[in-house]
Amino acid sequence: MSDSASGPAPGYLDTRRLRMVAANAQLISIDIEGRAALANALGVQVPDNWPPDLYDRTTMQFALDKLGDPAVRGWSYWYLQLREPEGHELVGISGFKGRPDARGSVEISYSILSQFRRRGLATEAVSGLLGWAFRHPAVAQVTAETFPWLEQSLGVLRNCGFTLEGQGSEPGVVRYSVNRSMLR
Repeated sequence: MSDSASGPAPGYLDTRRLRMVAANAQLISIDIEGRAALANALGVQVPDNWPPDLYDRTTMQFALDKLGDPAVRGWSYWYLQLREPEGHELVGISGFKGRPDARGSVEISYSILSQFRRRGLATEAVSGLLGWAFRHPAVAQVTAETFPWLEQSLGVLRNCGFTLEGQGSEPGVVRYSVNRSMLR
C-alpha cells in the first residue's frame, strides 16, 4: 500500500480549534515517560487525567513498535491540542490503526478527555483526519468500530458521514464506514 510519499506529508494538521500532531516513535516514548515530559515536548498543558480512555500503556507500546517504520507516521496516533484562543491544552488522541490495507481501507479511532467532551472536538478531529486520509489516492474507505450504546461516539461517526455497516470485529461491536465516493 502506498506510504505518505503518495499523499500529504504527516506532521501536523490544523482545524478550526485543534492542532493535531502526528505521533512518531520519539513522541510516543516521551508520552510513556509521563505527563511532564509530554507537556514539554508538545509545548502544551497536559491535564492530570491524561491519557484518555482506551489509550493506555499497552496501546502506547503497540504504537511505538509500529512507528519503527517511518512510513507508518500519520497512520498511527495524532495528539489533539486546543489552539488559541480556545486554550493551549492536550484534549485527546485520534488516529488510524495502521496503514491502509490492500482494499484501500483504514480504521480510525478517537478518544477525548472527559472534561472536553460534548464540544464537537472529536467530530472536528475525525473530520480533519478523514480529509487527510482521502488525500491519499490509495484510500478508498475509512472505517470505525464502537459499541452501539456509546451515543456520543455514534454521533461523531454520523456527523462525519459514516454509515452503519454491521457487526464489528469483536462481539458486541458495530462497524461504520465512509467511502471516498460518499464524500463527493
